Amino acid sequence: MTATLSRRERLLVVGALIVVGLLGGWAFAIQPILEHNRATAELVPAREQALQQRRDLVARRGAIGTELAATSRRIEAVSARLLTSATPPVAASELQRLAKDMAARAQTEIRSERILEPKDRGELLEVSIEIAVSGEVRQLVDLLARIDATPKLLTVQDLRVRVVNLAQPRDLLATVTLSGFILQGKAKT
Repeated sequence: MTATLSRRERLLVVGALIVVGLLGGWAFAIQPILEHNRATAELVPAREQALQQRRDLVARRGAIGTELAATSRRIEAVSARLLTSATPPVAASELQRLAKDMAARAQTEIRSERILEPKDRGELLEVSIEIAVSGEVRQLVDLLARIDATPKLLTVQDLRVRVVNLAQPRDLLATVTLSGFILQGKAKT
């Protein structure tokens, strides 16, 4: 038995095949191309913006180099003010030597010295000593001025002053907590 289709049925089958072909072509060929074009169109402005940022950066190369050189000089200047030792005990020894030199120039007498525990201050390590200094008011003021004017970065963390002898109130005893700094990356305990 052979089935023959009428002309109308054949037209319906051909029409259905054409519709299926068009829908398949749309779904598998045209729609992916359109989506790719949309995605590419969205990427182009982002890529152009990134390219423009890089061009601006290249155009600023000279200014960036100048800023880098200035920043490097500032870092070197500040680093020169840090204590030179890489270990806290040696830095504390250097700090004691500086304190003794300043005390001698201020004509004061160091009665006692004590090294305190180092403190973490981010990239810096704070090395502190506590000294007891005796002298007259002018001598102690001279010592504090020398500490302030030293080329090293030193800070007075604590200062306590008392009279040594109430009968002669001109002699004072000052307890000074003095701190210096070293780079944390170089510090080894």
